[in-house]
Amino acid sequence: MRVFPGSALLLLAVLAGPGRGGASGLLELSLGKFRNVLLNQTSPVEAVIRNIASNVTVVVFQVHAQQSDVVISFDKTPSVNSSGTGVDRGLVSLLRPQQTVCTWYLRALDAGQVLSTAISIPYMERDPIPGGCNLEFDLEVDPNIYLDYTLVDIHIKFAPANLGYTRGANPPACDAGTGQNSRWRLRYDVYQYFLPESDLSEMVLMSHIRKMSEVHSIKAHGTKMLTLTTDDKTNVYFSSLPGQGVIYNVIVWDPLWNSSAAYIPVHTYACSFADLVDNCSSLSKLSTKVFFTAFAVLGLFICFFGHRFWKTDLFFMGFIVAAFFCFVIITRVTALGYDERLVLTAAAGIVGGLLLAGSWWRFGSVLLCMFAVGLVLGFLFASTLFFTPLGDYRVFRDDVVFWLTFTSVALMVPVLFVGCPRILNILASGIVGSYTVVLAVACYVYTSLAYITLDLLRRALNDDFSRAYTNVPFQRNDLIILSVWVMLALSGVTMQLRRERSQVPFPPHPYLAWKRERERRSTNVLDPSHHIPPLRERVHNKLLHFKELFQKDQPAGERTPLLL
Repeated sequence: MRVFPGSALLLLAVLAGPGRGGASGLLELSLGKFRNVLLNQTSPVEAVIRNIASNVTVVVFQVHAQQSDVVISFDKTPSVNSSGTGVDRGLVSLLRPQQTVCTWYLRALDAGQVLSTAISIPYMERDPIPGGCNLEFDLEVDPNIYLDYTLVDIHIKFAPANLGYTRGANPPACDAGTGQNSRWRLRYDVYQYFLPESDLSEMVLMSHIRKMSEVHSIKAHGTKMLTLTTDDKTNVYFSSLPGQGVIYNVIVWDPLWNSSAAYIPVHTYACSFADLVDNCSSLSKLSTKVFFTAFAVLGLFICFFGHRFWKTDLFFMGFIVAAFFCFVIITRVTALGYDERLVLTAAAGIVGGLLLAGSWWRFGSVLLCMFAVGLVLGFLFASTLFFTPLGDYRVFRDDVVFWLTFTSVALMVPVLFVGCPRILNILASGIVGSYTVVLAVACYVYTSLAYITLDLLRRALNDDFSRAYTNVPFQRNDLIILSVWVMLALSGVTMQLRRERSQVPFPPHPYLAWKRERERRSTNVLDPSHHIPPLRERVHNKLLHFKELFQKDQPAGERTPLLL
């Protein structure tokens, strides 16, 4: 990941082109044109737009920085009701009759220079006014989108819009009615845009946030996630993607006049640039890397040799089932740290793997073992199915519907392959074993493919995750890793099918074979193994032999006084 060095800020501002701003002074703007500007804490920058056309009734001014908060205000001395603070903030200027000039003031909240980009966007009298019916936030008209994030989800909220009106007129009442002549006819389209994967540079953010600032550009480059009516709450949840830059914006649309306006775009990386540990550049813990790297080594072996080494394959599948349920239970009922939970998960996985392999040794039930193996493959298949846009359908926001559907899909796999268990085992070992490589790669390089199973784990751990939209980017890294996954899975399945086609489907029942061998040895006196001492006697002889190693050798010959 590349973070743009702070020493290059001045160079970027110089290269920004005509109309650039310095750390203090005057910033001349043109409507609809972006300008880069360097801000500091002590010297506010005055941003001015002149010669505004008479048909413009509203100007939305916005400023964006990557990680440092910026203060934007109508006055040189900011107040709560006339300013905004954040990395993505904007103000709405309602123009008076004959007004042709607008002025705003910008400064950095903290010490040090901050590179930012600013733009002013004009709207006409029929265009809706973003945040015009604000009742929740400090500004009278608030076009901002407020964003909070955790490691699980991202929450955005915004104030409802109002209908547009001419200069000098009174704004339409926000609660005068719910008919087609009121703001209740407005619709809100929520858009999402992903920045390039593994790129944290400021210039990348500055160039891409321009694509999400104006209505026509948002529609051309963003992905429409949902549409809200005035009856809906103006807040939306998305799944969190730590380390991946995402930009959100909302377009408010007036269906009567077919006019639109955009809120202030907001961005997040769902991580902190300032933290010394687990920051945006190093998200995976060492324990996670060790766990999944070792898991991938075993998975790669299973991918190519799973059916041949049958008991190892059963251990691998049992490990997955036990580890998953153990991690969910420990996380829900205890307050242990992540590393402690991971150690207990590994221990539970080992126990689960040994139990499944031991059940095969004792009972020899192919159907029982293949049910567990098929369940793991069904789990991955169902997770992949809900990883697609199908998972964002509104019907699956209900946890009961989701888990019933998920369980049905997962159980469908072992049921369909009940007549050909060897094929099922080879498919499971090839596909699941190769996917562990994807999980290991995700510890070092960002890839959205890891969220195939991670989103399911989040839903199992968090009751509120069902409300989050789980759209993820699919870019160059994901295409390469998906190709590697498919290649490994096809190679593993093909190799095992060719090698095992002339072999017996499954090895004989281990316990019965051991029992028959023991009886044969006890009755066949001609068998050399019949004369092997019992286990207790053999262990005793070994201990005596080991004890002799520490005894001092006795001297040879006889030494008595008669011979002296």
